[in-house]
Amino acid sequence: MFYPRLFSILGFLSVALGAFGAHGLKNKVTEAMLENWKTATLYLFIHVLAGLISFYVTNKKRSQFCFASGAIIFAGSLYLLVLLNIPILGAITPIGGSLFLLGWAFLFWDVKKQISK
Repeated sequence: MFYPRLFSILGFLSVALGAFGAHGLKNKVTEAMLENWKTATLYLFIHVLAGLISFYVTNKKRSQFCFASGAIIFAGSLYLLVLLNIPILGAITPIGGSLFLLGWAFLFWDVKKQISK
C-alpha cells in the first residue's frame, strides 16, 4: 500500500503548492516563472490521479512507479527552478516527462491485457 499513500501525499502537496504559487509567489517571481509553477502543479495533480487510477484499475507497480517518480522529478525540478532560479534544473524536467509517457504506455498496455482476458 505504498503507492496510494505516496499519491495522497503528492496530492496534498499539489494543492498546497498550487495555493502557495497563486498567493505567495504572485508578485515575487516573473510571469514566466509563475507559469512554470502552474505547469508543475497541474502535471503533479494529473499524475497523482493517474497513479491512483493505475493502482485501483490494474495494480501494476511499473506504471505507478513511473507516475510517482515522474511527478517528483518533473514538478520538483520546476518548483526548484522557480524558487532557486537555477536554469540548469530545467534540464532535469524532461526526465520526469519521459517517465510520465512511460507510465501512460504501461497503463495502456496493462489495461489492454486486462480487457483481453
